[in-house]
Amino acid sequence: MKMIERIGVNLLHRFDPERAHSLSLMALQSGLVPLPGAPVTSSRLRTRIAGLDLPNPVGLAAGFDKNATALHPLSRAGFGFVEVGAATPKPQIGNPKPRLFRLSEDRAVINRFGFNNDGMEVIAARLAKRPKGTIIGLNLGANKDSYDRSDDFVRVLSRCGDHLDFATVNVSSPNTENLRDLQGAEALTALLAGVIEARQWLARPIPVFLKIAPDLSESELAELAEVALASGVDAIIATNTTLSRDGLQNPQSREKGGLSGAPLFEKSTRVLARLANLTDGKIPLIGVGGIASAQDAYAKICAGASAVQLYSALVYQGFSLVNDIATGLDDLLERDGFDNITEAVGSKTKDYL
Repeated sequence: MKMIERIGVNLLHRFDPERAHSLSLMALQSGLVPLPGAPVTSSRLRTRIAGLDLPNPVGLAAGFDKNATALHPLSRAGFGFVEVGAATPKPQIGNPKPRLFRLSEDRAVINRFGFNNDGMEVIAARLAKRPKGTIIGLNLGANKDSYDRSDDFVRVLSRCGDHLDFATVNVSSPNTENLRDLQGAEALTALLAGVIEARQWLARPIPVFLKIAPDLSESELAELAEVALASGVDAIIATNTTLSRDGLQNPQSREKGGLSGAPLFEKSTRVLARLANLTDGKIPLIGVGGIASAQDAYAKICAGASAVQLYSALVYQGFSLVNDIATGLDDLLERDGFDNITEAVGSKTKDYL
């Protein structure tokens, strides 16, 4: 981390976490954050996932830019792909504040935002002005008061899909009551069928990803993998935040919400490996959860991920981390004799089972 970036991160940590989050977005929009411009890339890092050509496999996870307000600076931050949202049909304010907690001792974050966002109409208008040349996706969500949450996902995709490169069905957030119930086989099958059908009506059909929770049992994960393979989704993102609080030191660890950051790394990586074993390479996996270094990203790839996403580590290490991870990945792939990242994917899955 550069000195100016370290100063900026330390300054942001003096503010309430949600205020700091808003300030970081404002800094990006104002050009105050040093950004590399083009992403790090090489013949080893370039890869193709679900028909998308990525300059490198390091993506931004949903949740940082919920309302697609920083698309242009994020396109210059070094990511191989960017996911924004989640977006719901109607605007909603989310859960009461405080709802974001910084657990510095644990290098972790707890949030219970509850899909606060400006709604699909406003977000679609911003996506329509998106930068070209960057892979941009949208996390689809459902309104808390919706009578038909499955239909909410279809509505958001139908409204925003023409401005996207991919869309993610998010049934794994722990902060909307009963949302995770949609991960059950029957409900998920129906939901995905509706989304896949809606995708066909877009001017340019796009890949649909599914984001899952890390707190599934063996049988639940096996059931979910079966549904994902049968439904025609193009990739699975593993995983969202966890409800577990094992091994945390910060007193705020008792706060309700989803935990992300370093403590999630091992749990999410083991879920990823189990999923890789269950799907047997038939569907690409995107590894998320606790990535804070090139070594972390490489571990996810060797466990079965074709690409990775990060977010919480940016809170502690700033945006220079993106290029650091991509550059470090390139070095690790070269060290181990891989000509391309695809050769490393799943090379050590058994180590995490």
